[in-house]
Order: sequence, then C-alpha cells, then structure tokens
Amino acid sequence: MSEGIAGKVIAITGASSGLGEASARYLAARGARVALAARRRDRLDAIVADIEKLGGTARAYTVDVTDRNTVDSFVQGVTKEFGCLDVLVNNAGLMAIAPLAQTRVEEWDRMIDINIKGVLYGIAAALPIFTQQKSGHFINISSVAGIKVFAPGGSVYSGTKYAVRAISEGLRQEAGDLFRVTCIEPGAVKSELSQGSGDEESRKRVESFYETAIPAESVARAIAYAVEQPDEVDINEIVLRPKTQEF
Repeated sequence: MSEGIAGKVIAITGASSGLGEASARYLAARGARVALAARRRDRLDAIVADIEKLGGTARAYTVDVTDRNTVDSFVQGVTKEFGCLDVLVNNAGLMAIAPLAQTRVEEWDRMIDINIKGVLYGIAAALPIFTQQKSGHFINISSVAGIKVFAPGGSVYSGTKYAVRAISEGLRQEAGDLFRVTCIEPGAVKSELSQGSGDEESRKRVESFYETAIPAESVARAIAYAVEQPDEVDINEIVLRPKTQEF
C-alpha cells in the first residue's frame, strides 16, 4: 500500500463505471477508504461488495451531480461517516458528440449541467470542509478536448471541458496553502463516455476513434500519483492519451 494513499478518505462521483469505477477499485486496493457516488445504485453496491471482499473499505451513495442538494448531502454524509474528507474526485461526465447544426440543445444543457455545474456543486460542497481542515484535494476530470477543441461534433463538449480546466486553475490560485487542486485531461479511455451521443453517425465515429483507447486504470494511476505526493507538492495538471492518438 502506498503511504500517501493508505487511510485517506476519497470520494468519487461517476463511480458506477469507467474511470470512476477503476479509480475506486485501484485506490481502495492501496488502502484508501472510498466513497462511491452515482445514480445507478445497483452498480455501486456490486463494486462496493467486490472491494470489501478484498479487504477494502467502501461505501455507496446514490447521487445525481446535477442536483446541488444531493451533492451537498453526499459530501456531508461522507465526512460524517468517515470523520473527514481528504480527496474529492469530480469525475462524472457526459460526452454527447454531434454537429452544432443539429441544435441538440437538450444534450448541450445536459453536458453543461453534468460537466460544469456538477463539478461546481462538488467544489461548493467540499470547499468549506477543506478550508476548515486546512487540508484536502480536489481532482477534476477534464479532457484533451479541454486543451484543443474537438470538432466537428465536439464544440460544446470541448467548451465544458475547457471550463473545468479554467475553474481548476482558478481554484488552485485561490487555494493558497489550504488544499491541493489537480486537473486531469485524458484522451481516449475505455468507458461508457463514447456512447453519450444521441446522433448515431457521430456515435459511430467516436466508437471508431476509441478503438485504440487505453484502459480506465490508466487514469486511476494518474489520480493515485497526484494523491500520493507529499502534502507540500501539488500536481496541478496531468495529460494522458494513447500513444497512437494524435489529437
């Protein structure tokens, strides 16, 4: 077990599959006490059972990150149950790729609600706790699409991920020495993210793009690297992608 991870309380949104699930399993195996949040409680319960069978500590929470009250209740609940909160991983996300000309406004709204407001709700819930503790760590999941616009099709998605990156950097500057902030920008990673579009043609293009996707555990290892650093070290940004991915 990593000394920098063992015993830490780590809350993860979007933990029922993909990057969130992989991160929960990976961090729990290294001694973290993990709190898993997502809408699909049955999936969460199965993951928690697996972790506990291996001797880990995990709890499941039913959370919709677009609902500020449930996000706040989640963070407060984790802090009460475990006695503190060391790390919040804002991972829940939606990638609905489609040309702007299709004006899929409902999908735009959904991405804004999950990818931007969901992150902000997590920050709003945990910020007072981290400030009071004078310690803590926000890990926000952006994307390589938050570094370079993914178009055609990904303009709104890129916009949301640029926002996550900007919010993370602003939060880091405001944090001083109270807490740490890390923004992670993955490329193609195996997860349900590629299935998010309601446009069949766009979805097929994304699936083709994801044929060389790297395992979700790749991101879990990046999260672990940021978490396990000494308290005075803040890993601000990590970019990772398949070595064959040009974008």
